[in-house]
Amino acid sequence: MREALPIGWAATRLGNVCGLLNGRAYKQTELLRTGKYRVLRVGNFFSNPNWYFSDLELEPNKYCDSGDLLYAWSASFGPRIWDGSKVIYHYHIWKTQPNESAVAKRFLYHWFEWDKENIKAEHGTGSTMIHVTKADMEDRPLHLPPAREQQRMVMKIDGLSETSKRARDRLDHIPLLLKKYKQAVLANVFSNGKVTQTPLGDIVDDGPTNGYSPRASVDGYGTLSLKLTATTRGVLDLSDKAVKRIEEMIRPDSRFWLEPGDLLIQRANSLEYVGASAIFDGPRRTYIYPDLMMRVRIENADLRRFVWRFLNSQEARSYFMANATGTAGNMPKINGATVRGLLVPLPEPQKIADINIGIDKAFAWIDRLSAESKSARKLIDQLDQAILAKAFRGELVPQDPNDEPATVVLDRIKAEHAAGSVKAQRRRGRGVKSA
Repeated sequence: MREALPIGWAATRLGNVCGLLNGRAYKQTELLRTGKYRVLRVGNFFSNPNWYFSDLELEPNKYCDSGDLLYAWSASFGPRIWDGSKVIYHYHIWKTQPNESAVAKRFLYHWFEWDKENIKAEHGTGSTMIHVTKADMEDRPLHLPPAREQQRMVMKIDGLSETSKRARDRLDHIPLLLKKYKQAVLANVFSNGKVTQTPLGDIVDDGPTNGYSPRASVDGYGTLSLKLTATTRGVLDLSDKAVKRIEEMIRPDSRFWLEPGDLLIQRANSLEYVGASAIFDGPRRTYIYPDLMMRVRIENADLRRFVWRFLNSQEARSYFMANATGTAGNMPKINGATVRGLLVPLPEPQKIADINIGIDKAFAWIDRLSAESKSARKLIDQLDQAILAKAFRGELVPQDPNDEPATVVLDRIKAEHAAGSVKAQRRRGRGVKSA
């Protein structure tokens, strides 16, 4: 049974009210580092700031300008109202040509945003390289409201979208604020109370010792080795993206096997991450660690955890940054002497366990805030889609029986097309001479 449409709406296909113009495909030799026009590719369409240029002079429909409604249809896909200067747009982007007597450009933009989620759902959750053909897009079903109702819908959606955007912007700032909050907790701990500045070399029971980086396995078999990303965040990551297999089989008695409780320190990375530290809590003698990490061992568990927290404090990281050798473009490094020379603000031994508990409680509370902000961020995205879904069911703004029905506009367009076809046939007929 066909779904009943709201008052004044009409069922049609996108191609009946909007044309789609393909951009131009480019040879690599035609993409320049400098030139008269920027070439808008799908990457630039979304987030890539690196542009190619062209000096080609093309037909007018191969350019887009500010205000044009575009649609990227391959891999990363969706609409955008272009707000930049005149550019050449790539083959993987359509420039839309809406018949604005039937469909408003901004209404169509919101419809595209809603419909792209339908396209994703139709391709299934496992699809990663979705693309839509021009014929398929022109055949997408479109429930078209009257022109005046489209205006009311756009005003309502834009207002709600602006509210969502403000909330999203504020939530996007929370991760950085919480990171600073954690550093403030650590700074408060390591600057308070009676402490003794003790070199790390006097605290550790073994190390620091550099790791080992033999060639990666090509067939997916071999010994497990951590990557640098396993410790970059200051906590251990044993996911597939942070671990690799190596070709060489490591001897059972090798010093490169990791034991639970080993403290790992990045000795080479960008300045931001030099000195990043994590406690290994995986199974014993299952993983080795790479040459760009150091390992130290501290037998006392409370002291080990205290030192790990200090290693990830801004004070310790600033020390490592200041003492790293090399340049930002040449992977700055720290050596064993630098690590051993780090001064650790040790409190009285009997207080270390309580300090650890206090830090853990504060961090757990901060992590809960982080999780809640991420959940709220996802809810906002879902809310935006819910608003669009409600709009295109005809439930966001009231219908007005005085609005000109969309069927009237579609019939007028159909009649205009028919009249144009008759005129074209007559012109072609007059151009044929008798034999």
